[in-house]
Amino acid sequence: MRIKETLNLNKTGFPMRGNLPVTEAQRQAVWAENKVYEQRQKLNEGKPTFVLHDGPPYANGDIHIGHAMNKISKDFIVRYKSMSGYRAPYVPGWDTHGLPTEQALTNQGVDRKSMSTAEFRELCRKFVLKEIDKQRNGFKRLGVAGDWDHPYITLQPEYEAAQVRVFAEFVKKGYISRGQKPVYWSWSSESALAEAEVDYKDVESPSAFFAEQVKDGHGLLDDNTYFVVWTTTPWTIPASEGITVDAGFDYAVVQPKGETRKFVVAEQLLSSVSETLGWEDVKTLQTLKGAQLEKMTAHHPYYDRDLLVMNGNFVTLDAGTGLVHTAPGFGEDDFNVGTKYGLPVFSPVDGQGKMTADAPGFEGVFYEDANQISLDKLKEKNLLLKYMPYTHSYPFDWRTKKPIIFRATPQWFASVSAFRQDILDALDDVKFYPDWGKRRLYNMIKDRGDWVISRQRAWGVPLPIFYAEDGTPIMTPETIDHVADLFAKHGSNYWFEHDAKELLPDGFTSEHSPNGQFTKETDIMDVWFDSGSSHQAVLAARPELTYPADLYLEGSDQYRGWFNSSLITSVAVSGKAPYKAVMSQGFTLDKNGKKMSKSIGNTIAPDEIIKKMGAEILRLWVASVDSSADVRVSMESFTQISESYRKLRNTMRFMLSNVTDFDPAKNTVPYADLAGADRYLLSRLNDLVEQVRADYEKYDFIDLYKLLLSFVTNDLSAFYLDFAKDILYIDAADSKTRRSMQTVLYQVLVRMTTLMTPLLPHTAEEIWPFLHEKPEFAQLAEMPNVEPEWQNEALIGRWADFMTLRSDVLKSLEEARDAKLIGRPMEAALDLYVSDHNAEMLEHLHSNVAQLLIVSQLQVHPLSEAPETADKYEDVAVVVSHATGDVCQRCRMIKQDVGSDDAYPALCARCAKIVRAEYPESVTEGLEK
Repeated sequence: MRIKETLNLNKTGFPMRGNLPVTEAQRQAVWAENKVYEQRQKLNEGKPTFVLHDGPPYANGDIHIGHAMNKISKDFIVRYKSMSGYRAPYVPGWDTHGLPTEQALTNQGVDRKSMSTAEFRELCRKFVLKEIDKQRNGFKRLGVAGDWDHPYITLQPEYEAAQVRVFAEFVKKGYISRGQKPVYWSWSSESALAEAEVDYKDVESPSAFFAEQVKDGHGLLDDNTYFVVWTTTPWTIPASEGITVDAGFDYAVVQPKGETRKFVVAEQLLSSVSETLGWEDVKTLQTLKGAQLEKMTAHHPYYDRDLLVMNGNFVTLDAGTGLVHTAPGFGEDDFNVGTKYGLPVFSPVDGQGKMTADAPGFEGVFYEDANQISLDKLKEKNLLLKYMPYTHSYPFDWRTKKPIIFRATPQWFASVSAFRQDILDALDDVKFYPDWGKRRLYNMIKDRGDWVISRQRAWGVPLPIFYAEDGTPIMTPETIDHVADLFAKHGSNYWFEHDAKELLPDGFTSEHSPNGQFTKETDIMDVWFDSGSSHQAVLAARPELTYPADLYLEGSDQYRGWFNSSLITSVAVSGKAPYKAVMSQGFTLDKNGKKMSKSIGNTIAPDEIIKKMGAEILRLWVASVDSSADVRVSMESFTQISESYRKLRNTMRFMLSNVTDFDPAKNTVPYADLAGADRYLLSRLNDLVEQVRADYEKYDFIDLYKLLLSFVTNDLSAFYLDFAKDILYIDAADSKTRRSMQTVLYQVLVRMTTLMTPLLPHTAEEIWPFLHEKPEFAQLAEMPNVEPEWQNEALIGRWADFMTLRSDVLKSLEEARDAKLIGRPMEAALDLYVSDHNAEMLEHLHSNVAQLLIVSQLQVHPLSEAPETADKYEDVAVVVSHATGDVCQRCRMIKQDVGSDDAYPALCARCAKIVRAEYPESVTEGLEK
């Protein structure tokens, strides 16, 4: 018999390498076949409900790394809640309507004008359903558990019907109105946009200072006086209807040297304007308050039109002249002040951004090109005082990435101002992660204008509005409810397949249509109204869900998007927020901090990571980053995470290999009989359970990740498992010391596996069959609880002191090794000179201290006897020498009793005793190396 055969070198079927790209997919197939998600839901029947409501991603394109971070984070939460006493169903969703789908079909060569709207919409429907299947497969491959066979989709008939009924609530409360006012207009999309669909970028615009001659100065200004106006949009001058000043500002009437004309500018800006325009020796002839200028008139610079001077509160002294060119058809402030003074709303630009015939000299010219024409006209009239480029923030269409304009068009609006305070008050009951999210959303609602809900597109839910013969809009509870019923039965395409008469209730009449003729609205609803209605279409409609949801979790851009629109519609319908808590995440950036973009070529597709390393690496990466802020992503970051995963996996494998002969039903050692070090590790395990569960509860995944890695690295690998080999391999297989340690290892395995199941479900399920636990799948187990018996403050205190002493000893051993005094720590003999406190502590550890320190020999002395040559620390002095004796060929320790048993000349007394008892045949047969 060989010495090696007397050691407990157990093997495990748990492989060192996971081969994750292959085994994960196989494992997921097993989960699907066994309906593990459905089993979990059944197990949780009757428990309190926790609902994380999925914000619907847009059904277009492959999933990207931002999708992965979001969906995996949600999966962490849902899996944890499902394993910790909650019924936590997860219903994934998709947003399907809107411009991107129309653009995608156009890019595929579909000619929308060659077919009916209904036919085009059918192509849109088929396209997004294919995209959903593609994305669904991508999300499932990430290991995300949910009701994938029954998602909610915004094109589903029942969803569209619920959305129409949300609209009906707005109508019932008087929140819906029609008006012509400036809205964000995307000429690239040919549609109005909501604030949530607008991004801002710095651009360079043609800034112009120009003069407008006084026509009626109310006896205060003569007609040789000119108002100096500043604009960054010369193309809007054809629509100019007035000049706005601040009633409280002082305005100076000045005459520069060499000028026969007089000019009006804000007194406070005179110095900067003079410098910009090159004026010298400027004389101030008089000063007037803005209130005195009110209702004076001026000549339009190149049209035969009077301009009215008005008082407005949006004029600033930050830049310009203190006099604002005002075109009510091209700006919200302009519109508001123009409406107050009864000016017409004039907007001579079409949906494609081209000037119309209402602007003579500009017909058919794209608005940006009209800037130069306008400047030339000013120059021709000797009214252009200065032209210069000006860099400022400008709105862009967030989908097409093209600049947009303000344009007055007939639109449908949902009032926000009518119940703004109710919306703001609803936030009082909402918890935010991070905390600053509440202030951000509050301010967005506080400053938000009325919601433009109409869109001039084809692919979406139509506004359920009819028009009578005299143009009166018809939207009564009866008509809207009827449309909702039709949509529930046939889908919203029914609107485009039938005329108005067929869409109205049978026998419907109106005094506004004496001939019984009606038409229907052709605009669709803003897609944010689609997804923003999910609380009614999904949460309130599905029996397994609850309204309001416990949590909404999306990217930080959704403060202006889904978080925002959902809040408005929910308060309108029910007076409460649709969520009890909101969690936001940052964006994923490349390693240089740039936004990821296919056009730049700096993206990393989740599929790329999965094929190379596995979804578990992606999932562990999500846990390791601070997703509350923007996250930088690189292949190097995944490589680093794969090392953390390898450490975690190999530690679990080591423990599994050392419990293969352990049956918890037969071999478990009671807590009171455990060795001191074993009880200490259980207390550390208890701490881990408590802290990890607390982190799960507050969605602090990065701290959770650090706790798990720290426990594996510091408590297990660097300490407990380091000295464990001397017990697990060396002591008799059924010895109390070995069974005590196996008891602890098994508890660590079970608890760590369940704790990490939400994070690493594939790995957890790979470990689970090697454990003697009843549920067939780890996902069907429950989260571990803190064990009161394992909480022993006195024990924890003693071991904290020991770990301090151990740290000092390790420093001395390292120095001895550097000095070539020893090679391995096992070659060391230690003399410890300890304080009375530490002496008592060592005595009460109830452990073999030499074994804990992995040294061959140990002597403990009073601190007062420490020699001058000892390494001195706070409460201990250490002397390291080379152990005397021979190396035992079985335990590898240096002992003075090697060969004391004649039958085993190469073994120490301890090993000889074990081998004689466990392998009696070796007495006569002998042992080979």
